[in-house]
Amino acid sequence: MTARSAGILLYRLIGGSLEVLLVHPGGPYWRRRDRGAWQIPKGDILAGESTEAAALREAQEELGTALQGTLVPMGRLRQAGGKIVEGFALEQDLDTAAIVSNCFEIEWPPRSGRRQSFPEIEAAQWFTVAEAEAMMLPSQQPFLDRLADYLALRH
Repeated sequence: MTARSAGILLYRLIGGSLEVLLVHPGGPYWRRRDRGAWQIPKGDILAGESTEAAALREAQEELGTALQGTLVPMGRLRQAGGKIVEGFALEQDLDTAAIVSNCFEIEWPPRSGRRQSFPEIEAAQWFTVAEAEAMMLPSQQPFLDRLADYLALRH
């Protein structure tokens, strides 16, 4: 069975300019990666959970704040590793300095027998669309085009 997750592409309009919120994963595997590593806040869909509920829950866990508003469906994408990501857009402004992520635990270093805790998200940042295209995980970049299409239809 293919792994599925759901996430939210937050956006805001500042002085007529579109910005999107991306997060940088925490933990040792992402530590030295920057360009091409930033993502939308997302996570696994639990059994019996709707994609909307999963996206809101995961965003709250990773950002440390409950999001408000109506989610706009952005469709599905298949990431390089095969995982299917169901994306939503939501207009909301967040203070990235106030973001507090949940943590996860893994054996680190591998085969050491030691378990360490790491934040699921080590950073969150607002990017212009051009900056996001350069920094975002390539398999999630189509969400940026879908957001632009949605906003063009809305105005």
